[in-house]
Amino acid sequence: MLEEILKTRFMVKQSMKAYKQDRALSRMLDARQLGLKLIANVTFGYTSANFSGRMPCIEVGDSIVHKARETLERAIKLVNDTKKWGARVVYGDTDSMFVLLKGATKEQSFKIGQEIAEAVTATNPKPVKLKFEKVYLPCVLQTKKRYVGYMYETLDQKDPVFDAKGIETVRRDSCPAVSKILERSLKLLFETRDISLIKQYVQRQCMKLLEGKASIQDFIFAKEYRGSFSYKPGACVPALELTRKMLTYDRRSEPQVGERVPYVIIYGTPGVPLIQLVRRPVEVLQDPTLRLNATYYITKQILPPLARIFSLIGIDVFSWYHELPRIHKATSSSRSEPEGRKGTISQYFTTLHCPVCDDLTQHGICSKSCCSHPQPRNPGVGT
Repeated sequence: MLEEILKTRFMVKQSMKAYKQDRALSRMLDARQLGLKLIANVTFGYTSANFSGRMPCIEVGDSIVHKARETLERAIKLVNDTKKWGARVVYGDTDSMFVLLKGATKEQSFKIGQEIAEAVTATNPKPVKLKFEKVYLPCVLQTKKRYVGYMYETLDQKDPVFDAKGIETVRRDSCPAVSKILERSLKLLFETRDISLIKQYVQRQCMKLLEGKASIQDFIFAKEYRGSFSYKPGACVPALELTRKMLTYDRRSEPQVGERVPYVIIYGTPGVPLIQLVRRPVEVLQDPTLRLNATYYITKQILPPLARIFSLIGIDVFSWYHELPRIHKATSSSRSEPEGRKGTISQYFTTLHCPVCDDLTQHGICSKSCCSHPQPRNPGVGT
């Protein structure tokens, strides 16, 4: 049964490659292959789950893990010991291997990769089979289950596909700016190998944020709300904090369980806990005294993912930020103000002087006559 499930999943994945242009069909096929994968995994998982499993049998689960590890270690030894390939396994996990072919071209990589797959398959009993999947050229292996590279799936493929697993470009726990900046930086690294271009790009993005020229849409977090009774007492969770504030205005505004609550981080008084700097995006748009906390976004969100990648080649991305000129702007108080109270002294004045007739007005120019004749009436004042 499991063999049929695995073969069917392989067939579905092959169909996905044939219908890449049809996005709707491709998504449907992807859902099917994930469903088949889940069935196969659950079949194994149930045998190992001695508390919640429907058919627990620890011996079966342990033997599967042991034989899988044994098969993987045997495959790694075969690759490393075969001198004609000039290959070295740099990473192996459960059912896959990353093989380094130093100095090999794309054509050579496909040829050697196919030979390795056939050789490993020949050393194992049926139905164990090692399948050659793809070539990464170039590639960055960050940590376990976290890697990124330009992917080639066939020898005749001309344009590579940017493929990332486990890093911030494909994760949803950060804001869009992190994903965009990291992906663009990696593409510059893969295509140009020029660190100076990456440095210029990162510094340019940081300056846009420091100068307040960045779009707020790229700096919105969206975290899942799990319900008011699902959090521990005193939990500092942005989604919960914003929900509590919304409920003080409207008891019907509580998000649905599982709904993502958007928020941003603003500037505040030094020493204030981060949870007090959380605001809804609409609040920042409506209140000009609130500004995105550029220091937080740069030092805590944008630079750490870059540092994890570029530290592998000895680059300190935080030094790029320290080289930037400091931009000082007045920041608003993070403490909650009473309703209607303003944050700056100019906002306490409800009227302004008309620049034409010098009368008090709440508008830029006070009357229709001033609008139609905007020249100052006082002859002693020049324009």
